Amino acid sequence: MHKAIKLYDFHTWANQKFFQHLKELPESVIHGEVKSVFSSLHEGLVHILMIDQVWLYAIQGKSFEEIRTASGQLAGEAKGKGLDELERLYHSVKEKYLAYFDQQADLDAHTSVSHPVYGTLQASYADLIQHVVNHGTYHRGNLTAMLRQMGHTGVPTDYIFYLYESSR
Repeated sequence: MHKAIKLYDFHTWANQKFFQHLKELPESVIHGEVKSVFSSLHEGLVHILMIDQVWLYAIQGKSFEEIRTASGQLAGEAKGKGLDELERLYHSVKEKYLAYFDQQADLDAHTSVSHPVYGTLQASYADLIQHVVNHGTYHRGNLTAMLRQMGHTGVPTDYIFYLYESSR
C-alpha cells in the first residue's frame, strides 16, 4: 500500500473514532455553542468534510468554480444535520477518494492545482493527500479542545494508535 493511501486510511480511521466518541455523548453537544476555533462541533466537522472534498476535487483537476459550487452544495446538505447524516456524508467523500486511488497509477506523480489568490502549485498527489491528513488532524485537535471546554473528554486519534489497532 502506498504511504499516501495508508495516511488517508489513518485520516478516515481517526474521523470514525471521533464520530463513535461523539455518539456516546448527548446529541445536543454537537450543536452546542463554544467560543473557540469553530462556534460548534458541528461547524468544525463540516469544515473538515468540506476541505476533504475540496482537495479531492482539486486533485482530480476540477476548476476552482466547480469546487466552489460543489462546496456550497455540500455545505447545504450538511447544514443542521445530526451525527448519523454527517457520518454518511464523510463516508461518501471517503468512497470517492478510494475510487480515485484505485484509478491512479502513480500517487508520486505531480499535478497542477490552481487557485485565484495563491496561484498555481505543482505538487505530487501524495503531498496533497498528506495535506488533507494534516488538516484533519489539526482540526480534530481543535474539536477535542472544544469538547474539553464543554466538560467532555476527547478520544485518542494519534497516528500511533492507528498503527497499533491496524497491526492487530
